[in-house]
Amino acid sequence: GSGGFRKRKHDNFPHGQRREEKENVNPSSALMTSFKSFQLELDTRHDKYERLVKLSRDITIESKRTIFLLHRFTSAPNGEEIINESEVKLDAVRRKIKQVAQELIGEDMYQFHRAISPGLQEYVEAVSFQYFIKTRSLISVEEINKQLIFTVENREETTNTTSNCHDKQPHTWSLKVTPVDYLLGVADLTGELMRLCISSVGNGDIDTPFELSQFLRQIYDGFTFIGNTGPYEVSKKLYTLKQSLAKVENACYTLKVRGSEIPKHMLADVFSTKTEMIDQEEGLS
Repeated sequence: GSGGFRKRKHDNFPHGQRREEKENVNPSSALMTSFKSFQLELDTRHDKYERLVKLSRDITIESKRTIFLLHRFTSAPNGEEIINESEVKLDAVRRKIKQVAQELIGEDMYQFHRAISPGLQEYVEAVSFQYFIKTRSLISVEEINKQLIFTVENREETTNTTSNCHDKQPHTWSLKVTPVDYLLGVADLTGELMRLCISSVGNGDIDTPFELSQFLRQIYDGFTFIGNTGPYEVSKKLYTLKQSLAKVENACYTLKVRGSEIPKHMLADVFSTKTEMIDQEEGLS
């Protein structure tokens, strides 16, 4: 009658008949064999994805520790020791990236890019921060990728490979940082440079903020050429980059106008006060 439930097609078949059809499925048929192979392939890919996520998390943690170490450069009595210690930490990060490269041998990197992208971005931020402290310039993506070319050592080759022992050619592989990961890492670098400006002012260094302001302006000009034509993540971080640049430029303005009359131990307080005013104005707008 009207208003009754509609009967589904399979309800016309008794449940016992459907159960018998399931029991009659041949597990060794070509169809079941294909589905089992698909299941094995998907499980293997999923396990590899999870391993890459864990490696990316380790890369992120070690890169952050390297950045925290480099922030002590301005206050340390011997900055060369900080640089050497940071290089040791970055070597440990590159060993983690080497494990990622080993996992991706014979695979399409872009299928697993989402798993490793956060770690690569953090590594780019740490490497570019160290490179700026040493050279006062920006490292290129080509120079970063040169450091990510790995060669199997002779000891590893004799124990881990089953190839002919007469083959003495070293096995090399690499992991390339994509342009998007490089841009996102450089965008995060601007925040660290803003913090470097704060610590420099706190230590009485008035020259570094003006140098950082010019450098950040060049990076911001480069990002504005990309504009809205680039990936969404890049345009999203453009606002944070602009905010860091505004804080450094306003600090330089304050130092230029009142730097001669403010004691060095009070410069950091002036900088932090100016930063809070900028945040309030941006919040109101």
